[in-house]
Amino acid sequence: MSESAWTLELGPEGVAWLTLDVPGRSANTLSSQVLQELERVVVSLEQSPPRGLVLRSGKKSGFIAGADVNEFTTLNSADEALVMVRRGQSVCDRIAALPCPTIALLQGFALGGGMELALACRYRVGVDDGRLALGLPEVQLGIHPGFGGTVRSVQLLGMRAAMDMMLTGRTIRGDKALRMGLVDRLVPLEQASAACAELIRTQPAPHRPPLLQRALSWRPVRGFVRPTLEEQLAGRVNRDHYPAPYAIVDLWAKHGAQGRAAYDAEARSIAGLFQTSTARNLVRVFQLQDRLKALGGGEAAKGLRIAHVHVVGAGIMGGDIAAWCALRGLTVTLQDRTAEQVAPAIRRAAELFAKRLPQADEREAAVRRLVADVEGNGVPQADLVIEAIFEDRDAKRALYASLVPRMRPEALLATNTSSLVLETLAEGLADPGRFVGLHFFNPVAQMPLVEIIEGPATRPEALAAALAFTRRLDKLPLPCRSAPGFLVNRVLIPYMQEGLIALEQGVMPEIIDAAATRFGMPMGPIELADVVGLDVCKHVGEIISAAIGRKPPLPLTRLESLVAARQLGRKSGQGFYHWVDGKPQKQKVDPAAVSDELTDRLMLTFVNESVACLRNRIVADADLVDAGVVFGAGFAPFRGGPINWARQTGPELLRKRLEVLALQHGSRFEPDPGWSLL
Repeated sequence: MSESAWTLELGPEGVAWLTLDVPGRSANTLSSQVLQELERVVVSLEQSPPRGLVLRSGKKSGFIAGADVNEFTTLNSADEALVMVRRGQSVCDRIAALPCPTIALLQGFALGGGMELALACRYRVGVDDGRLALGLPEVQLGIHPGFGGTVRSVQLLGMRAAMDMMLTGRTIRGDKALRMGLVDRLVPLEQASAACAELIRTQPAPHRPPLLQRALSWRPVRGFVRPTLEEQLAGRVNRDHYPAPYAIVDLWAKHGAQGRAAYDAEARSIAGLFQTSTARNLVRVFQLQDRLKALGGGEAAKGLRIAHVHVVGAGIMGGDIAAWCALRGLTVTLQDRTAEQVAPAIRRAAELFAKRLPQADEREAAVRRLVADVEGNGVPQADLVIEAIFEDRDAKRALYASLVPRMRPEALLATNTSSLVLETLAEGLADPGRFVGLHFFNPVAQMPLVEIIEGPATRPEALAAALAFTRRLDKLPLPCRSAPGFLVNRVLIPYMQEGLIALEQGVMPEIIDAAATRFGMPMGPIELADVVGLDVCKHVGEIISAAIGRKPPLPLTRLESLVAARQLGRKSGQGFYHWVDGKPQKQKVDPAAVSDELTDRLMLTFVNESVACLRNRIVADADLVDAGVVFGAGFAPFRGGPINWARQTGPELLRKRLEVLALQHGSRFEPDPGWSLL
């Protein structure tokens, strides 16, 4: 980086404006070089203090996205990590010690190290444009704040608010940030400079949390509060899997966010966390996410620009795809056979807009962008037509025959099929080159991944347009070759079926699920079946099992009887579990009842099928296998993906465990030939 990242200008009334604009980057990050340069600037300010100092971003995207995550992979020891962390701490300490008022002017995001730099300033001014997003999300990388954030956040906000911010990694929006004292002013962009000048002129007392919140950090009180915090954590994350949140509590409990020792302990703690497999694997997952994002940029962003989407099928998937497209600024027409079938989707969309869009005018605009269209009048105007009807080859092909003659010649036709290969669906299409798969996952608003399915005839420009469209929706595109179940359902179906086989063999559903969650899965296969919908599981499972030649060794009678009784899981309130307010009602499980063998049956089935997908080149390489199943199937993120976990554990060891399972339970556990590729 030869160009300077920081620019210091002296403005009216002796106020210094320090602007960060990292060359060649779309977003600012605090690399070691950027921090070294900032330190040199701060030294000059110490020698000749201005009347006031305002730190701001020169990029429209936001303030600072955090530290440069790519540098984390270069840290070979805790000592190296400690040097990097103490450099960041030192810079923040020096800014905090400047004799003049200091202000962080925050527009867009201020995350991680960027938020810690803002906390080191005396004041923070937020730009109220609907984009403000402030947070300390380091736990998502298996670490915690390291530039003084574990101390300054508690001092500014109080223990409860600071802990919630650090332990969850959630971002905080404008109004809430103002209420809690994270920003001192929240103003429109055109008033931001004046707000900074007013703070420098008047120098009000910095924000302090209420006395009760400060009291929680007093030494006698911390001992009573700590067990409650750890109990709450234990209900969400396993200390062995995710040590960082427990380390945050440890730091606060020992030091109360007070004194030099608190900063020193923070630095040593994060330096140790950098060396854990959890942090290394979560950094890997972060980089995989960046790779998927990049697939929708560059050349892929050129060509057909999709502005109008027509969705056929207003069920849960089709309706929610339409709503998400409208939320992201696209014009959407939603078609089904009757207005009564479209109406529930429109109501759900309004609920989504109310939850996601803070401004009334934004919500009203999104409502206007989503139009019920029973007659299909939007088809001739659409840049993209998405079919999202039930999983039936003949029904889909009949629909295409009615749609294609009305579509613009350059428009894309996409299917949201979750299991059917594009080759059979494309039969009869005059131009299969503009036909792609866009496989969204349920719930659409929460699941980040979209599988982009390329058929044998799909043209490169059609695939590129689908990738760019997915990024426009702020989703992660995963290019897949057309194959039964593609990637995610291909690995999920055998895993879920193994859980159902254990159920048929008399194992309690709670024990089966516990065997998976003990490994680190967010939920077990039985609960997942209820969430997906038992009718969908049965139908899609039959299609994929037949296609890959992997039928269960015994009838899944429990599943079949529940489907026959229309007890379909969460959506009906009853499946394998009874559901209340969206949560399954489960019996408590004795951990001793959960066997290693059951965990192996579930997770080695999952990994063995992932290896088969790698061998069959469903996606381009092992990293994309890992990315797909982490973001689409919820594979334990702290393990870095199934292929990564297999390589770290030892492919030969896992292959032998599969051979033992094959002897005990049958040929479905035979190791895939693809293990030789690992």
